[in-house]
Amino acid sequence: MKKLGLLPKLIIGIIIGIIIGKGKVLFVVKLLATFNGIFGNFLGFVIPLIIIGFVAPGIGELGSNAGKLLGVATILAYCSTIIAGSFAFFVDSAIFPSFLKVGSLHLDASNPEHALVSGFFKVDMPPLMGVMTALLMAFVIGIGITATKGNAIKNVMNEFQTIVEGVIKVIIIPFLPLHICGIFANMTYAGQVETIMSVFARVFGIVILLHWCIILLQYLVAGTLSGKNPISLIKKMIPAYFTAIGTQSSAATIPVTLQSTKSNGVNDGVAEFAVPLFATIHLSGSTITLTSCSLAVMMLNGMNYSFTMFFGFILMLGVTMVAAPGVPGGAVMAALGLLDTMLGFPPELLSLMIALYLAQDSFGTACNVTGDGALAIILNKFAGHTLKENNWVY
Repeated sequence: MKKLGLLPKLIIGIIIGIIIGKGKVLFVVKLLATFNGIFGNFLGFVIPLIIIGFVAPGIGELGSNAGKLLGVATILAYCSTIIAGSFAFFVDSAIFPSFLKVGSLHLDASNPEHALVSGFFKVDMPPLMGVMTALLMAFVIGIGITATKGNAIKNVMNEFQTIVEGVIKVIIIPFLPLHICGIFANMTYAGQVETIMSVFARVFGIVILLHWCIILLQYLVAGTLSGKNPISLIKKMIPAYFTAIGTQSSAATIPVTLQSTKSNGVNDGVAEFAVPLFATIHLSGSTITLTSCSLAVMMLNGMNYSFTMFFGFILMLGVTMVAAPGVPGGAVMAALGLLDTMLGFPPELLSLMIALYLAQDSFGTACNVTGDGALAIILNKFAGHTLKENNWVY
């Protein structure tokens, strides 16, 4: 099992959970529900720490890399993220109702056959602060690091980020398959899993198509500005796309993304500046996935939604996912606080979102890194300078 990747483990967890739920063994379902309650409360405790640990150092790191092209690169990445999320919302809003029954998971809890099973006991783990407080604190600390240009606080926050990443890698990720197993056992026992499985197979298909559409749009813009054929540009990025599917990490794919980007005619200096930066701050594919999955979950649960609500969510995603950890599911971990405060997701839906996001994390990452190449081409067009030993000369 140790040699298996996270996705195979999650799939095994889902299958075992469905088998347990179909077996209608109440004791086992309650035992898993007890673990889920503890794990879910721990996740709620960690969310503010994740926000501070990722967002503050991310903003501070951007400041330390400050240069004349940084502002342009950041605006490009942020605009791409907003466009991708908004595009996903409008397409999903038009397509999802055709196969998704609104409120089909909002079952009557008073009916024992449809009620989710509660655990044997509950362990409260109140977070140290609210999500918005953590977000504001992260902004203040990150901007403070940039403004003071000091290393003391920056080093402390970098070490704190390492601690939080360790919690994710050592506790959250290893126990996630068991948590997902418990969720699907409970949903199967309550008669909900058939709806989930049938609906999200089609949701994932739409998400991947949206990824390809946004990639095509990005390269149409890049090709128009550079005077090159967009399809030819995309073909040269295919190695980066498939490498990202395997690594599930934008950071781990940087060498291949860099090579592919340079093959598209981007100046070496611009590419070496842009690709590592975009690997950190550009997450158009992840935004499409989070927007689509959260909208589907809200529809299934009969929750109210609007573009105004989602646009604010998308705007904040572009900020909170900066410097998302280099572990599978880093983007959704960073977005948990927004799902809670802005979309009103309770703990069980947050856990479901983690499972849904991780199920296609590879394709979201592939979309991210392929888009990085397009933004690098656009940035190269706006650079308008020569390079000498990687120092910008205007």
